[in-house]
Amino acid sequence: MTAEVRSEVPMSDICGVPRWVFPPPEGFRATDLDHIPQLPAHTELIDGSLVFVSPQASFHTRAVDLLTSGLRRHLPSGLRVRREMSVILDLRQRPEPDVCVIQAEADRGPDQTAYEAGDVILVVEVVSPESEERDRKRKPQLYAEAGIAHFWRIENQSGRPTVYVYELDPATAAYALTGIYHDRLKVSVPFDADIDLAEIDEL
Repeated sequence: MTAEVRSEVPMSDICGVPRWVFPPPEGFRATDLDHIPQLPAHTELIDGSLVFVSPQASFHTRAVDLLTSGLRRHLPSGLRVRREMSVILDLRQRPEPDVCVIQAEADRGPDQTAYEAGDVILVVEVVSPESEERDRKRKPQLYAEAGIAHFWRIENQSGRPTVYVYELDPATAAYALTGIYHDRLKVSVPFDADIDLAEIDEL
């Protein structure tokens, strides 16, 4: 992505404190994230505010690995799986789903930092204690409003992943739950996939 840096976005430090600690009056914009220096890795933009990610637990990392590799085994041609890449939903929304499936043509090279919502067909969030409210409520709402057709939420159930599968209802522009999977994730949309969730024990 390339974008002009807005002059009103604070960049320099004051007494050692990054100026981005103090957001612009109207909040940050999605394109600002590419130009703010010293921003912590995996920073998200939700409702114009910067959201910082806490260190991830082992379950989170292994669940992301499991879904990424599992989806790649079943991926039709023309689609790609990406982990921890941000998605621009609108002017002030740029979350970073743990896993997403995109149209292959949306991948525009090694310097790309985000995808557009229209290029994304599936987003996956692995719930962490600090992100529980966002992953269960706010982010699904934003993904649905942006028209992303499929959303999966993964919860830690005694060290094993439980996957909640949602599909966008075009009549309500909201997600409807279509299945809950404990031991094996077997779906036919957005494409056929069969993932043994118990494989997380081997990761």
